[in-house]
Amino acid sequence: MSSLEISSSCFSQETKLPLSPQLVEDSAFEPPGEDINEVEEKSKDIIKFTSEQLSVDEVSQLVISPLCGAISLFVGTTRNNFEGKKVISLEYEAYLPMAENEVRKICSDIRQKWPVKHIAVFHRLGLVPVSEASIIIAVSSAHRTASLEAVSYAIDTLKAKVPIWKKEMYEESSSSWKRNKECFWATDD
Repeated sequence: MSSLEISSSCFSQETKLPLSPQLVEDSAFEPPGEDINEVEEKSKDIIKFTSEQLSVDEVSQLVISPLCGAISLFVGTTRNNFEGKKVISLEYEAYLPMAENEVRKICSDIRQKWPVKHIAVFHRLGLVPVSEASIIIAVSSAHRTASLEAVSYAIDTLKAKVPIWKKEMYEESSSSWKRNKECFWATDD
């Protein structure tokens, strides 16, 4: 039996695939019988700060559009080390009114620079264990270049302008608030 025969014999005609999860907004579906160019879909900026665990699937589903051929993601996770110390978790705090406003400005800047459809920025607050996501940024666009460049701009600008503070918790019971080197408003004392 060839490898092709082995591969194809693994599937029966009765195999059912799981249904796709439903999109958050029904407006993202193309109405039957209408030309794709006639379909209007309102662009969305979805911003969320939460103490709950972040889901890459949930965030990427929020930016799906039948008008787009690309979804680009940035997922920032807690790594287990920093400057030779073993990190067990991170703790994030934010000044929410200003943080939300700055992220809205970033979304607006992105829309001025690139032809993107939907933008989602989710940031975790509180304790974030090793390997879990602390930030997920998702951008959809008709073509990949716009969404890739927009995601890169979003994370770089967020780190430079948004008032979010990170504390590293080390295995040896010590911890340290980190100054964000990219942040223009943080000053040395």
